[in-house]
Amino acid sequence: MKRAVYPGSFDPVTFGHLDVIKRSATLVDELIVAVLQNNKKNPLFSVEERVNILKKVTKDISNIRVESFDGLSIDFVKECHAQFLVRGLRAITDFEYELQMAQTNRIMDPEIDTIFLTTSLEYAYLSSSTVKEVALYGGDISKFVPEEVVSEIKRKMAGSHR
Repeated sequence: MKRAVYPGSFDPVTFGHLDVIKRSATLVDELIVAVLQNNKKNPLFSVEERVNILKKVTKDISNIRVESFDGLSIDFVKECHAQFLVRGLRAITDFEYELQMAQTNRIMDPEIDTIFLTTSLEYAYLSSSTVKEVALYGGDISKFVPEEVVSEIKRKMAGSHR
């Protein structure tokens, strides 16, 4: 069985993330979307909320599992008995960082390969940070994230005093 892990913060999940999720799911038998608990970041959504949102927006893709993890991505990939780690690339600046991480991961475990997917051109500009900033100032984010995410962000922003 070909299994891959697509790790990320997904805070929030965007159409760019979903593009990579859908395309990578066609390459493997099972794709595990892994939500990172990163203590260095101050996320808008908790890990549990991000997992639940991802489950909602990927419910129509049969070979996907959504889980959370902390620590190194490569360790989680090994725990899942996956052969591949999936990473999305938007720009050349992403590539430099991701190449360094892929090489480091390859040294840590030569059995695991990294699959790079370039984000579809229509989403190449998009980041979770951009979505949060536009939402913070009351902008329309419906072209950036699924409707379920729009309502969750509005709910979160209404409850915060940013």
